[in-house]
Amino acid sequence: MTRPLFIFEMANNHMGDTAHGVALIQAMHAACTGFDEFDFAFKLQYRDLDSFIHPSFKGRDDVKYVKRFEETRLSTAQFQTLIDAMRECGFKTMCTPFDEKSVDLIEAQNIEIIKIASCSLTDWPLLERIAQNDKPIVASTAGATPEEVDNVASFFLHRNKQLTLMHCVAEYPTPDAHLHIARIDALRRRYPGVRIGFSTHEAPQRIEPVMLALAKGATAFEKHVGLPTEKYALNAYSANPEQVRAWLEAARLAQTMCGSEAWPAATPDETASLESLRRAVFLSRDVAAGETLGEADVSFAFPPVPGQISANQWSKYNRFTARQPLVAGAPLLAAQVDAVNQRAWVLAAVTAVRQLLAAGNIVVPGQSELEISHHYGMERFAEYGLIMMTVVNREYCKKLIAMLPGQTHPEQYHEKKEETFVILHGRMTIWLDGAAIEAGRGDVITVHRGVRHKFHSAEGVVFEEISSTHHANDSFYTDPAINANPQRKTLLTHWLS
Repeated sequence: MTRPLFIFEMANNHMGDTAHGVALIQAMHAACTGFDEFDFAFKLQYRDLDSFIHPSFKGRDDVKYVKRFEETRLSTAQFQTLIDAMRECGFKTMCTPFDEKSVDLIEAQNIEIIKIASCSLTDWPLLERIAQNDKPIVASTAGATPEEVDNVASFFLHRNKQLTLMHCVAEYPTPDAHLHIARIDALRRRYPGVRIGFSTHEAPQRIEPVMLALAKGATAFEKHVGLPTEKYALNAYSANPEQVRAWLEAARLAQTMCGSEAWPAATPDETASLESLRRAVFLSRDVAAGETLGEADVSFAFPPVPGQISANQWSKYNRFTARQPLVAGAPLLAAQVDAVNQRAWVLAAVTAVRQLLAAGNIVVPGQSELEISHHYGMERFAEYGLIMMTVVNREYCKKLIAMLPGQTHPEQYHEKKEETFVILHGRMTIWLDGAAIEAGRGDVITVHRGVRHKFHSAEGVVFEEISSTHHANDSFYTDPAINANPQRKTLLTHWLS
């Protein structure tokens, strides 16, 4: 798992005063002490002011940023002092270049990470220069269209660059209604495999946005920081050391609350609490040893007693067979029954029939009900059984029947229904009143009322059954044990997807 990276953006908050910049770095180091689960970077901004500002604008006080940049100018040596302080405090070094000469300086000073500001996201001459090195790249996306972000992401990813995309809003400070933290979801979906972060400009005392961003899956977080003194005041979007520590505490709390994406087992307290509130199974009649319990044999009521089977454990996939005589009205205890869960067998059967249908290029209508016939139980389904899909059952009936390789369908007959089978895929042997017939794709076989018939397929088969109306109690097996088994079918409706 990627450790969250917290980026402290100094920008021009060094105020053109190297000693103040060093003090700011040291104060932020103290603020993040103890957060060992996070990584930290400190970021500068580089502009080669002699070429960055057009000559006609140099020295002017009426252009806000020109005045700000010129008043806070630092030399290369002064910036190196700040970088040395960052490294002494254990910070990763990071810098935003706004021109190509600044990239040269980043490389000369061996700064570890390059940041692309939102205003430079599509500055292609600058991006081409940045792409000439192998440093990790972090890019903010404020104001960009999805197509512009696509183009930038493709540009760097096709060059095998390590890229982080930051959701960002370029309003200083950003109103709550303009944060759009849900855009982190969109970035994660649109750029799988790319690290997604949040470059934050909300009021510095606000801690909720970082919690929401972390919960959305952001793993990099950037905030403007400053150190207020009698000489230097902070702007409306830069955080002081105390606010930074509160910001980190909020991120830590959000990380704890979010926990792991793994699906943890319930804690003992959680399990006990849930079990105490569940309905449980009570016997509706006396049950003999060896009987398999059905819906008519039980009821569900509250409260449960220790060791009792809950309603949550009772499903069409679970079979409970009494180990001993059971008394009506008593709770059904797990120790009194043998339990078999058939879900894995049912899933395997559904998977196998999907594969058989695909092999035969056979289309099944989406709402066709699927019936798994397991005459001697799912544990013997590989030997005895079939899978039937009912397409329509009116005065006429159409079904698709699939048998897996090696399966036999036991002998039966019908009193009301007449059937015609059309083999669609594979081969089978069908016995009519004991006489064997080999049938393959395209063969048509009619079974009249009262005729005993059974099937076997060595390689697997799918055939169409066209018949008069199907009646639920019109299948009579010559093995009386099958007729006596009321739980020989499992029905599924949503099985195709």
